[in-house]
Amino acid sequence: MTDLQFGVVGCAGRMGINLLRQIAATEGCAIAGGSERTGHDDLGRDLGELAGLDNLGLLVEADPRPMFERSAVVLDFTVPAATVAHAALAVESKTNLVIGTTGMTAEDDAAISKAAGAIAIMREGNMSLGVNVLALVTKQVASLLDEDFDIEVVEMHHRYKVDAPSGTALLLGKAAAAGRGVDHDAVANGGRHGITGERNRGDIGYAALRGGNVAGEHSMIFAADDERVELSHKATDRAIFARGGIRAARWLADKENGLYGMADVLGL
Repeated sequence: MTDLQFGVVGCAGRMGINLLRQIAATEGCAIAGGSERTGHDDLGRDLGELAGLDNLGLLVEADPRPMFERSAVVLDFTVPAATVAHAALAVESKTNLVIGTTGMTAEDDAAISKAAGAIAIMREGNMSLGVNVLALVTKQVASLLDEDFDIEVVEMHHRYKVDAPSGTALLLGKAAAAGRGVDHDAVANGGRHGITGERNRGDIGYAALRGGNVAGEHSMIFAADDERVELSHKATDRAIFARGGIRAARWLADKENGLYGMADVLGL
């Protein structure tokens, strides 16, 4: 049986290196290549050396097109502008795509959805099993607790994270909104500063903390008078997201065009 060939864009980043290691450690999978932006210090470096593996004879490339053409699936945990460009390239090369990039605009979302009309795309803000189970439980709890329970999403990440709220926080907040049967964007409160007035009944609030090397911590708080329900997930190693990404890539390899989520991968 031939190994599934997976490529990684942004391969020299923290997630990129974890993805390379996870591909190499997963039976039935092989690294097809890795790319980085023009001018990156690691261009031309062996991917095995980059990831702390044996040399693979595959170099970090500036042009991702050859890697797309030889991959069954490419994994992208980069930045919105790059991800949109990679989605267009995936359509051209007929390569399925796993997207873990967060912080996208409505315009970016539309571009990804359009690309999913031609190829299979699995997109999720967090690919860990625990977080996706938490999202399912959050939806159920929100459906059972009425607006007497205020909903707050609290998240913390490392100092280098550039977007807030995190993709995972939004995943959880949207799950709560779905459970309540309300439009998330109409009730989301992304930050408080100064004299804000009292809390609006039914809002879903977000608080984003940044510091140290925290891989990701998320808490859903349902707070009523005299009682509080809290659901939490803590990630201590970025490798859990890489494991989820490779699981998603294996699942996606033979799928028809369409836009999928981690709930589809996990059968939730």
